[in-house]
Amino acid sequence: MSNALKILTTLDKHLTKHTALVLYGRAALVLGFSGSPPDAALSLDVDVILTTEQSSELDQDESFWMALEAANGELAPSGLYVTHLFEESQVILRPDWKQHLVPLPVMGCQRLSLSRPHGVDLLLTKMMRGTDPQDMIDAQFIIESEQLTREAIETAVAGARVPDIDDIHAAFLTAVPIVLNMAKL
Repeated sequence: MSNALKILTTLDKHLTKHTALVLYGRAALVLGFSGSPPDAALSLDVDVILTTEQSSELDQDESFWMALEAANGELAPSGLYVTHLFEESQVILRPDWKQHLVPLPVMGCQRLSLSRPHGVDLLLTKMMRGTDPQDMIDAQFIIESEQLTREAIETAVAGARVPDIDDIHAAFLTAVPIVLNMAKL
């Protein structure tokens, strides 16, 4: 069982109602693709994108935060956790990213329904830390798995919503030529 699956099934058991989450990062690779990079299964956390609407709803949902705290408490001895919840405005994505979500059927989750961004959006998220070696390995994997063309990536990059943070802008611009060179024409 991957760490991502262990984290999510633990959270699921503490939830009291249906909750939809959009995974990104290595959990999205492990649960959303066959043949993901082997070390992706070893990631110690799960990253989640919250839509603006969902973020507002969860702010008022005390039971969700209690479930999250209980899950993290149960997972703490193994060094696993789910704490990376980012609002969509904090992540590089296409403006219409929500229209292209890919459902993730995950065994063992009764209250969680999971999805991941489309491959090109997932690729954009991997460019937030510039040329981070792990993210570039993941980017290559996404490009190959989704058979993303250079043209598709150029279109996504041109329309991407980049958080208004100087470091993220700079990192993204550094990653663009490297990622484009990974793609086939």
